[in-house]
Amino acid sequence: MKPILALARTDIVLYLGNRKALLVSLVAPILIAAFFGSVLGGAPKKAIRIPIAVTDLDGSAVSKKIVAAIAADATFEVQSPGDEAARDLVRRGKIRAAVVLPKGFGDEAAKALFRRDARKPEVTVHYDPSQSTTLALVKGLLAQHAMQAVAQSAFSPTEGRKFIADSRRDVESAATMKPESKQDLLALFDSLDRIQARAKAEPASGQAGGGFGGFQMPFATKEIEVTSGERRKYNAYAHSFAGMGVQFVLFMGVELGMGLLLMRRQGIWKRLRAAPITRSMLLSSRIVSGTVIAVALMIGIYAAGIAAFDVRIEGSVTGFIGVLVAFGMLTATFGLLIAALGGSPEATRGIAIVATLLMVMLGGAWVPTFVFPDWLQTATLAMPTRWAIDGLAAMTWRGLGIEEALAPIGVMLAFSVAFGLLALARFRWEE
Repeated sequence: MKPILALARTDIVLYLGNRKALLVSLVAPILIAAFFGSVLGGAPKKAIRIPIAVTDLDGSAVSKKIVAAIAADATFEVQSPGDEAARDLVRRGKIRAAVVLPKGFGDEAAKALFRRDARKPEVTVHYDPSQSTTLALVKGLLAQHAMQAVAQSAFSPTEGRKFIADSRRDVESAATMKPESKQDLLALFDSLDRIQARAKAEPASGQAGGGFGGFQMPFATKEIEVTSGERRKYNAYAHSFAGMGVQFVLFMGVELGMGLLLMRRQGIWKRLRAAPITRSMLLSSRIVSGTVIAVALMIGIYAAGIAAFDVRIEGSVTGFIGVLVAFGMLTATFGLLIAALGGSPEATRGIAIVATLLMVMLGGAWVPTFVFPDWLQTATLAMPTRWAIDGLAAMTWRGLGIEEALAPIGVMLAFSVAFGLLALARFRWEE
């Protein structure tokens, strides 16, 4: 064990002595993590409003109410250009979507509210395909505001009386309707007409409708972010620091692996073989030194996140350290495996870039894995980086206990053993 520790200590001293490499390994992930954290969420001072356009081709009281309700909604930043201008804004990426209320919308929507055979007005939504998630949001809020406006119009003392009169004429002229159904509907219209007349005669009291001014949404929503019990808001920097830390520390592991190849090329291995040092000892020392350096770098990266970006270890500190150590071993053995497969520094660098970028991309280092399709979310469980990032998330912003760190630690250690054994089997003393 002493030769392994002596070799590992030498590697650590040599790495720390290279100030440029140390600076890049620490500063680059911190800067990129700060950028991703601010872009993906961070702690915004005010709500981000989605830019859209609403074009009212109808100009009725109903359509005006809808436009006013959408403009007052805190979700949207509304413009009101013409139809062609709105589509051009969407095409140029200036707004996310453009809603066009057609001519005749107010009258047709009121009739279609209760009648299946009535012609439904067609609202057109032009949207940016690169922002497809906006479409569902626009359609949902448009349905809410339109339903309220149309229902209020249908039952209001002014516009509603015309709607009732038109509906009465349609019922009276319906030849196929059963007499009892026609009688009941006419009685309903009479009752509504009396209520509207009474409300119109007593507008000042504010009590005529008894609080019944048309349909409203039957519920309200309260949004609560589910993080640890102590945090008030989700901190996107917690994810970005985990992702960028994993990415750049993996690159460091690859550099350590290529260092072995350079030692072999320079003949240093031949001199080491004169001492009682086996190949297993040499590779084991690299695993020890790589693990120590990786853990130290991750601690430095998280220290910057804690000091400058309010990243906190809300879960188990022991679990957090365990995840870091397991990831450190994964980094060291991954670097050795890439070096063993590459065979030479030149070939190893190409393999390393492709393998590392795939691992960090599919592991959720750049963006959270929940944005992936379902099949890809399942497939990425085969990536050790996915377990590293999930384990760090569980111990930081999710605020979970040490039991949630056991699975990521176990999976990363299993990958480390497999990588180490494969590297030992494939590594050659001679180039």
